[in-house]
Amino acid sequence: MTRTISVITPVYDGGDAYLYEAYESLRTERLRLPEGWNLQWLVQEDGTTGNPTRNLPNEPWISPGMASKGGAGVARTMALPRATGELVRTLDADDAIIPGGLARDISTMEAHPELGWCISAGLDLLPDGSTAPGPYDPPEGPLSYERLLQGYDDDLFPVLGTHLTVKKPLLFAVGAWPAIPAWEAIAVVLCCAAVSDGWMIAAPGGYYRKHSGQTTAQATYSEVADESELRAIVRAQAEALRNLGWRWP
Repeated sequence: MTRTISVITPVYDGGDAYLYEAYESLRTERLRLPEGWNLQWLVQEDGTTGNPTRNLPNEPWISPGMASKGGAGVARTMALPRATGELVRTLDADDAIIPGGLARDISTMEAHPELGWCISAGLDLLPDGSTAPGPYDPPEGPLSYERLLQGYDDDLFPVLGTHLTVKKPLLFAVGAWPAIPAWEAIAVVLCCAAVSDGWMIAAPGGYYRKHSGQTTAQATYSEVADESELRAIVRAQAEALRNLGWRWP
């Protein structure tokens, strides 16, 4: 029986400059998956223009979609009902999978069936083509909620939320990506960690592209919400789940 990992990529009209490179990384990654595994790519427009996915090939493993504009978190969540995979992996439209990245995600989840999620290190891809490791990457091994929450409180979150791989039922159970204007990728990692054990993969799983057009580089990014309110809601949701005492599964 074929098993599937579903990769979800949100994109907006005008934010698709590197989308084809994301496609190329996934096209070759399909050939590296463990035997018996298949790849589905859900490309979800944050908006309804149809423009960002217009130049993508019409291939059966690619599932384009669109919905009313609501931000990256809303776009990811709106793609989720189309996901056929038991595992869901995030990938931003301007990033790319490092060769073997998805295979390591799958192998980790198979080696540790008690886990609900894993996350891989990343490499910053700089404009000159050079790369640099993440400054706070934890070592290989179990990744606790307490460590993530401490990093969050210290404004030194140790992982890339966009490198999350999670079992789909767990993702649904925590409400998927919250409808907040920023930090939704961090929020869903914290919520998953609040109720389920996870694993840090030290080998980089993807490139995090640094460029002038990325959303977080825009001067307006800091104005999308009151930071104190945003910080409070992300923490409050995770802590509420933790304090329930419920564990997944």
